[in-house]
Amino acid sequence: MPRTKSSSLLTDREMDVMKILWSSKEPLVASEIAKKGDSLSNNTVQSVLRKLLEKKYIVVADIVYSGTVLTRSYKPIVLKKDILLEQFVSQFNKDDDTIPIPSLVGTLLKHEKNEKETIEKLEKLLEERKNILNQEEK
Repeated sequence: MPRTKSSSLLTDREMDVMKILWSSKEPLVASEIAKKGDSLSNNTVQSVLRKLLEKKYIVVADIVYSGTVLTRSYKPIVLKKDILLEQFVSQFNKDDDTIPIPSLVGTLLKHEKNEKETIEKLEKLLEERKNILNQEEK
């Protein structure tokens, strides 16, 4: 199931857990996440993991032993850059203060080091997006 706009925003705690998962090369169990996080209790981590599973940001990677108890290990299934982009874009779509995408892109381009190359990439992306939209209309 694809994420919806309302479910794509992460709370601070959800972002804390995601950052820990992204930084790990291996899937982690809840107790490992709690140990790595500042002021994250096991209960908080368990609650956040349930929410992240619902939002489809993580999956259960395996069932492993944590001491003598079987427990789930988790890994992220979305890229950090994708979530950061969603969070970023959501800041511009709040209430009635929506910033038009062309204005946003124009402002970002002004701060781009290699503006010409970026524009060429954007043109290619726009052409691909147009093709997708044209196929959906048929």
